Amino acid sequence: MNKDIIIIAHYTDYFDNNGNCRFKYIIDLLKQRDVEVEFITSDFSHIKKIKRDTTCTNPNCKTTFIQEPPYRKNVCFKRFYSHYVMSRNLNNYLQNRKKPDSIYCAVPSLSIAKVAAKYAKDNHIKFIIDIQDLWPEAFKMILNVPILTDVLMYPMKKHADYIYKAADEIVAVSDTYIHRAIRVNKKSKKQHCIFIGTDLDFFDESVDYKISKPEDEIWLAYIGTLGNSYDIERVIDALALLQQKGISNIKFIIMGEGPFKERFKRYAESKEVWAEFTGRLDYKKMTQVLKLCDIAVNPIKMGSAASIVNKVGDYAAAALPVINTQESKEYRGLIADYQAGFNCINGDVFDVAEKILVLAQNKSLRKEMGANNRRLAEERFDRKKTYQEVVELLI
Repeated sequence: MNKDIIIIAHYTDYFDNNGNCRFKYIIDLLKQRDVEVEFITSDFSHIKKIKRDTTCTNPNCKTTFIQEPPYRKNVCFKRFYSHYVMSRNLNNYLQNRKKPDSIYCAVPSLSIAKVAAKYAKDNHIKFIIDIQDLWPEAFKMILNVPILTDVLMYPMKKHADYIYKAADEIVAVSDTYIHRAIRVNKKSKKQHCIFIGTDLDFFDESVDYKISKPEDEIWLAYIGTLGNSYDIERVIDALALLQQKGISNIKFIIMGEGPFKERFKRYAESKEVWAEFTGRLDYKKMTQVLKLCDIAVNPIKMGSAASIVNKVGDYAAAALPVINTQESKEYRGLIADYQAGFNCINGDVFDVAEKILVLAQNKSLRKEMGANNRRLAEERFDRKKTYQEVVELLI
């Protein structure tokens, strides 16, 4: 008899024209092993802030959309009320479904994962978590009110501890997140750090979007969310400094959406920096633009709880040297060990400008560091190798 597995992911770009969804890739691998899978998610797109088209499904699994009230802002009380309603609806659904053999649950959100954890515990079902981000740690940076923030976030911390403690197996997108979970988990004998990564074969497919790049231009790439955690303005400041020195051939290409998009656009205009905001591109088009770029930037603000974020796998796959301001010891260690770019002092515009200039003026160094980053992709970010570990856990 085939195994019955539930995969729960509150936040997913599965249905948002993204060809790089972690959970779709896992589902497709499980289908090859003749496993029955149900994918459970929200009927509301957190990225687009609209209701999803629930007719969009995957032939390789049953897809269930749980009703969730809409909200307009990433940080607001209505969002957490929305989570509560969805968690209640998820609980009702699970109670009326036949018991699966195992549950694979993304964390966050905490409300959804806690319901899944309790259901698994009550029914003696194998429970595996996949930690994508740390809550409430990620919110502390945004609110940043000492003592008051700790008080407000305490209930979230208790939820997180309950989920981590309940897990039979722990998967996470970085070692940093695993270390947080095992502080309270005593059941999991071995943990599994599996970066978000990418399918390098899919990434390398040639897609002709009629994009051309003049040879005398240097393209500096950023992909991802345009929000509070990302220090796009310091990159703009660095480019403005270089322009003052007569370096005017560097084009900043920002691929993504987010609540700060218009703010960043206005800031680039005020600094008269050459910047193009493409909006959110479908994954194949994004990969082609990225492969035409010369340098990538990972500008994450001081105090962020983020570790190995999605974008760095794509930067590595595209063989780009990285200008990195992120404080994460784990990612800074990879950059240093592989010599895949430069780690900069967080918030230091002059350091960022200097490192961009070094790479912009040295093509051979760009190629060398880019090749090193591609080697990192092949060894640590290629899903063909890394995601089989998830499949073995589930079957």
